[in-house]
Amino acid sequence: MTRLVMVLLLGLVLEAVGVVLISKGQKQLRTRLEPRPAAVAALAREALASPSLMLGVAMEAGFFGCLLFLLSRADVSFVWPLTSLSLVVTTLTARWVLGEQVSVLRWWGVGFILLGAAIVLYTERQRSPVPSPDGNEARPSPSSH
Repeated sequence: MTRLVMVLLLGLVLEAVGVVLISKGQKQLRTRLEPRPAAVAALAREALASPSLMLGVAMEAGFFGCLLFLLSRADVSFVWPLTSLSLVVTTLTARWVLGEQVSVLRWWGVGFILLGAAIVLYTERQRSPVPSPDGNEARPSPSSH
């Protein structure tokens, strides 16, 4: 479980910083998207030349890699709700890196996300272990979801 949590934390940081960099890069683009092929091509060229955008996309790819690892080793009903913690980390990152103002009501929302994630973590710890088919390690019982 510790290894899963470490990969999750890495993924959450990659996701949060990636989103903030993409937002920063998007706001720096001079070209605006218009429904013309030439405008789309110009915007794509400018976006590909943006270090913030490209680093953000790379970090999002890293998050996706972490997600693939997590989903290969744990239940979706455990992993996916915990990815909501990226909203918490992203809000904190946007506040500190971009200087965004976050209202009290939004902070309340962040608090509720933390509460939900804590409940999901608690339910995972409450699952009763059963022997695995090879007999080497215990795997939580699927019937206790």
